[in-house]
Amino acid sequence: MAHPYHHALSSVKKWGGTVDDYQPIHAWYDSSKAHSADFRHRAMFHHAAGIWLSETVFRPTITLSTGRIIPTRWVGEQHVREDLGFIPSFTDWVKAIRPEP
Repeated sequence: MAHPYHHALSSVKKWGGTVDDYQPIHAWYDSSKAHSADFRHRAMFHHAAGIWLSETVFRPTITLSTGRIIPTRWVGEQHVREDLGFIPSFTDWVKAIRPEP
């Protein structure tokens, strides 16, 4: 997906609520675009450790505008799977980095 808004629309379809309920979390995952404008920005948060980190940033659960409470982890897992098709580890990303001599 190209934009956090579209991820948020997908979240609304899965769990209800509004785009605004999810927008901050999805925007956080893609905030690394400020440092790298191509797909490599995903190495910063798009992995299992990034999903864990999002729980410390946004708390373990979020309360939707409907009153429903869902795990923040669900939102992170959805975001990463939509972008990558699976949830890699941080090590998976690091393995692809080749040091210069």
